[in-house]
Amino acid sequence: MGSQGGFGQSKEFLDLVKSIGEARSKSEEDRIILGEIETLKRRIVEPDIPKRKMKEYIIRLVYVEMLGHDASFGYIHAVKMTHDDSLLLKRTGYLAVTLFLNEDHDLIILIVNTIQKDLRSDNYLVVCAALNAVCRLINEETIPAVLPQVVELLGHAKEAVRKKAIMALHRFYQKSPASVLHLISNFRKTLCDKDPGVMGATLCPLFDLVTVDVKSHKDLVISFISILKQVAEKRLPKSYEYHQMPAPFIQIKLLKILALLGSGDKQASEQMYTVLGDIFKKSDTLINIGNAVLYECICCVSCIYPNPKLLDTAADAISKFLKSDHNLKYMGIDALGRLIKISPDIAEQHQLAVIDCLEDPDDTLKRKTFELLYKMTKSSNVEVIVNRMIDYMISINDNHYKTEIASRCVELAEQFAPSNHWFIQTMNKVFEHAGDLVNIKVAHNLMRLIAEGFGEDDDNADSQLRSSAVESYLRIIAEPKLPSVFLQVICWVLGEYGTADGKYSASYITGKLCDVAEAYSNDETVKAYAITALMKLYAYEIAAGRKVDILPECQSLIEELSASHSTDLQQRAYELQALIGLDARAVETVMPSDASCEDIEIDKSLSFLNHYVQESVEKGAQPYIPESERTGMLNTSSFRNEDHHEASMHGLRFEAYDLPKPVVPSKSPVTYTPSTELVPVPEPSYSREVHTSTAVPSISSSGSTELKLRLDGVQKKWGRPNYSSGSTSTSESSSQKTVNGVAQTESVSTSTSRAQATSSFDLKKPQVEISPEKQRLAASLFGGPSKTDKRPTSSSHKVVKSSSHTTERPPAAKPVDASEKSTPVQPPPDLLDLGEPTVTSSAPLIDPFKQLEGLLDQGENVSVPNHGAVNATKPPEIMSLYVEIAASGQSGGVVNPIPTNGDDLLSGLSGGSIKTAAPGGAAGSPSLSKGPSLKDSLEKDALVRQMGVTPTSQNPNLFKDLLG
Repeated sequence: MGSQGGFGQSKEFLDLVKSIGEARSKSEEDRIILGEIETLKRRIVEPDIPKRKMKEYIIRLVYVEMLGHDASFGYIHAVKMTHDDSLLLKRTGYLAVTLFLNEDHDLIILIVNTIQKDLRSDNYLVVCAALNAVCRLINEETIPAVLPQVVELLGHAKEAVRKKAIMALHRFYQKSPASVLHLISNFRKTLCDKDPGVMGATLCPLFDLVTVDVKSHKDLVISFISILKQVAEKRLPKSYEYHQMPAPFIQIKLLKILALLGSGDKQASEQMYTVLGDIFKKSDTLINIGNAVLYECICCVSCIYPNPKLLDTAADAISKFLKSDHNLKYMGIDALGRLIKISPDIAEQHQLAVIDCLEDPDDTLKRKTFELLYKMTKSSNVEVIVNRMIDYMISINDNHYKTEIASRCVELAEQFAPSNHWFIQTMNKVFEHAGDLVNIKVAHNLMRLIAEGFGEDDDNADSQLRSSAVESYLRIIAEPKLPSVFLQVICWVLGEYGTADGKYSASYITGKLCDVAEAYSNDETVKAYAITALMKLYAYEIAAGRKVDILPECQSLIEELSASHSTDLQQRAYELQALIGLDARAVETVMPSDASCEDIEIDKSLSFLNHYVQESVEKGAQPYIPESERTGMLNTSSFRNEDHHEASMHGLRFEAYDLPKPVVPSKSPVTYTPSTELVPVPEPSYSREVHTSTAVPSISSSGSTELKLRLDGVQKKWGRPNYSSGSTSTSESSSQKTVNGVAQTESVSTSTSRAQATSSFDLKKPQVEISPEKQRLAASLFGGPSKTDKRPTSSSHKVVKSSSHTTERPPAAKPVDASEKSTPVQPPPDLLDLGEPTVTSSAPLIDPFKQLEGLLDQGENVSVPNHGAVNATKPPEIMSLYVEIAASGQSGGVVNPIPTNGDDLLSGLSGGSIKTAAPGGAAGSPSLSKGPSLKDSLEKDALVRQMGVTPTSQNPNLFKDLLG
């Protein structure tokens, strides 16, 4: 081969690989790669590079990328190589592209066509290479481009292609489940494929489908059991065996699926018992893969409906795990934690093995054992387990796991504490050693427990509890460094109950609190708790009639906090100074003794102000109007809708333009003099305006009054919507999401009366003599009665005092003013409003057309039809309005022919089922070539307005029919 190295590569490439392997430091490796990058940048752009050389350059680029350097300058050459006709070059290009690019890269669009062409190739190796690229590079947007071809490949003659097609569809399901939900039947068909590899590949997408929806796949239980039975009986070819274990990975996946399908289903579980028993017997425990199958079988038994024989067999397998090396011990502890949920007695059979794991130097195994002890805790062994967990928490430095251990200790102490005294001592240890890692809620629960006591009417027991807490905290407070959360609890307890039993004087407790505030001067929260505790102590002394002697250090602390930068500390200090100057009766009212559990009554309706409000209203004050009923102010919902409306303005709009409105023909300007002929029009008030403007008449030089246009409230047809727009569209959309929820029934494990478990499962006696210490520990952990009654949480200790702290009084009736009951008068619509007609629930009191008619002809009464009833006495005039719309062939869509009979048209309008009107529901203006009278035009406009607006106000579906 001359200068060629092995596998057809050049000596230069082999030297590169060798130098990378011999590099002794990261810097030396980076130097080699940077030199290689410069070489490749120079050579890869040379013209007429042989394909063999380009393939080598692409492989060298793969080395550069794998070692963490950027090779993006060569990505396009890898994409070009996927277009090559040579199989070797094409597969090399696909390999490089799948390593270089991600699914969102800009170059993906360049290889989609190549993938489509290769999926139709006659060479199955090319098809397999394309399917590999599909799994890595096709994203959610490009799935539809290749999905039909991938589905066709499910029927390919080669099993390798069918297998990779299943993998590609599984990848599509992970990226976009909706794109392949219609192909679930294909997964069921490929489950029966004659090739075991295709069948095994189908188990992966089926597992995901069963996880999401168990109920829909219950009918596959028999099929899965049959496949598992054939695999366990070694009916598969020898090529599927691994260390003489028949298709172990297919067995593991099938066991996981059966565990999901059998959970809470007795009928389905009973069909699995036989095959699970066979797997327990045939699993080889001498090899790791056999133990893996056995462990998965134990997990399956713990999930399905319980069977006593299978539970005993699983316990035997667990005992073998616990007697093996560390890895198998870890598996045994984890499997034991699953089984004790069903049968708690199983843990007692392995008590010595669990204690050995608890004392093992392997930290991972020890943590797993603590998880097991956490699951098997009850009232008889809670003290031993919690003490062990606290000791382990003290010995570790991992704050994350220390937080987890502390939370578990608190949870177990709250649920199973044998006494409140033990609970307080345990909490002290947790606070002392876990520090600020403890949740603040734990501190509040501890304060509540001390305040509420035992939850019974035993005052002596409650006082003893508080006295012991005070003694323990006075002993702990002398330690040099304590967590902030723990100090808050200490200050609160000393302030509430420091002098309650009379054992300690107020001056002694106040001195300790001042020492705490001085020692932790940087912690404002602790100082706040300390100054509040001082306030409580002095208040109790004043209320009891004793003389208050303020220590010098307390006086200096108060003066210091009075000048503090913190307003909270300043307020507390000033309140303390003001409290000291009050008399005993006032102090007792302000700071009652032991009132931390008293109910606080909150009157949200402020009923005590009703008399004041009534007097003010009688004197002429304006009554309060709720915000939802106020007029003349901007609705707050417009602030939320404005952003959405503004965003929608930037997109394409597909709705049709508004049809032209009928316009009143303008004649020669007429000057009106102030007289009785001018009909006064009440000024409308627009409910969605911020500022209302009044039209002020201007006096011309000739003394005549000109009527100015009122443009406030007129909707702007173009440009951004503003606060003066007359119509604000609000849309409500209700979406109903249907979830294929599966009613999961919890399996109720009933304790079956079975034969003595230890007779069929006897542990061999250890050869070494068991130490008395281990025997005592085992007796404390496992020997107690199986009492699993949980202790009520600390929030419900004192039933008498644990009522709601926010008892509300019933709201008092508010005085109703007569003006609130009156219906607001709806203003007439503005004649110059060029916007969409606003549908109102009530008709306007004054018709604007009647007002205009009064301006032109006072002696003649023009009858305008009422809302909802079209005057059918003049069909020719109505048809004259619509005939030009039909003749002009308006806008864009196909318009159905309009009936020529006026009665049919009017009946269709009155019935609310118009299907042939032009889009928009409005008619064009009639021709004015002959110059018709203004009165006739007004009558026509009134009819058109009546037909175009009124029916939609009475029948909401009519507008949809007009558009559709």
